[in-house]
Amino acid sequence: MPIAAEIPILVGVGEINDRAAKGRDDAAEPLTLMLRAIGAAIQDTTLTTDAAQKLQSAIESVSVVANWTWPYPDAPGLLVKRLGLPGAVHTVESHHGGDSPVQSGIENGQRKLTELDLGSRHFLGAPIQVYPLYEAAFRAHNKQTLSENHKESAELYAEFAQTAAKLPFSWSYGQKPETAESIGNVTKRNRMICSPYPLLMNAFNTVNLAAACIITTTTFARELGIPESKWIYPLGGAGTSDSSRFWERPFFHASRSLSQSLDAALKITELRTDDIDLFDIYSCFPIVPKLAAHHLGLPLHGTKPITVLGGLTSFGGAGNNYSMHAITEMARQLRTRKQASSKAQNGLVLANGGVLSYHHTVILSTRPRQDADYPMWNPLPSNVDEEHPPIKEQAEGGGIIETYTVQFGRDGSPVMGFVVGRLLDRFGNGNGDRFIANVEDANTLQQLCSGTEQVGKQGWVSTKDGRNLFVYKQAKI
Repeated sequence: MPIAAEIPILVGVGEINDRAAKGRDDAAEPLTLMLRAIGAAIQDTTLTTDAAQKLQSAIESVSVVANWTWPYPDAPGLLVKRLGLPGAVHTVESHHGGDSPVQSGIENGQRKLTELDLGSRHFLGAPIQVYPLYEAAFRAHNKQTLSENHKESAELYAEFAQTAAKLPFSWSYGQKPETAESIGNVTKRNRMICSPYPLLMNAFNTVNLAAACIITTTTFARELGIPESKWIYPLGGAGTSDSSRFWERPFFHASRSLSQSLDAALKITELRTDDIDLFDIYSCFPIVPKLAAHHLGLPLHGTKPITVLGGLTSFGGAGNNYSMHAITEMARQLRTRKQASSKAQNGLVLANGGVLSYHHTVILSTRPRQDADYPMWNPLPSNVDEEHPPIKEQAEGGGIIETYTVQFGRDGSPVMGFVVGRLLDRFGNGNGDRFIANVEDANTLQQLCSGTEQVGKQGWVSTKDGRNLFVYKQAKI
């Protein structure tokens, strides 16, 4: 079928791995890495020197995923200046979050306790704490034992490690991949962070990586002479957010923004899960690929792996930019498949940000949309409309654990427990208001670390100095 003149296409991808740097002082700063990645993406188009210069000079929009380490006042503006781009250039810098690359592709001190929100008052809200809450709820909802669930996570991340070790731009390239045993066993090297996740089930962010993609139209690609073997078609995408306050969500065994992002992307591209040949599911912690695979009906160890990169632990959690690397690798693999088959080959990238807060999905293909009309809008609202249980900020009485985690110190001992629970209603059921509580009582903390499921167990919650405290054995008065 004829291709419409202004269909967007991905024509160049580039990645940089700065692992060879001898130390911090020798490492390249983020802006330098970005420029190198852009240069690699231009080179990837295989254009002649003159045509490549014409492509660079014709850049009209520069979108930058915000970096974590270097506070540039205007990173896109600096790139425009360094690239020597003439005329007015549209610039965008993303918010902070792992969904930023896919969203860009789709859209082109101490304070008083009274000043803190409910999560902060209970020292709860960091990714290393909240993702484990979802894992525990998912485990209990699906009736897994703790050992079954932990084994599943370790085997999944071991498979990811095998993938990452083979990719030249991975931080772990050429190294011996971690195994299910080394990932799952808690040791001095692999200490427990927040149960049930030891260190090697957490994203590894201490990397120096960059990636870039060049998007143009079929008209300009033809004018420049970019071969069609390089063309990859964005078919469409979708994204939305859950409440930024994780306790104001309906449940913790699933994510509505994740599910709706996947469903809407498939719907807008008129594809089914079976039509997708390649996946890269964001994986800062094991729960994210588990939730996505469960929703899509994909086996974790099926014939279609759920990552092309290897995850944020093994490939490297490049700040907010992991999924840009997923898009670049997806484009390479789709190009290879394009040469081997005349049938359309499709790839799906799901990006996640915050604490399972926001999700964006994009679908790429070796063939254009059948209706030749690229969707110019996000089919989803910015936020999921969801009801949640009433929140009791100062909770008193009996309560049931909805989910929980325990944070550990560097010496391997438990430091504090965190419980999200429901107060008992007048019938004695755990359907009352939701509460957040800390666990400092030694006996209760020991039970939370016992290796047996605690979701659904009953205890008591009381308020002290602005915080709720949860115990299994009520103190005698």
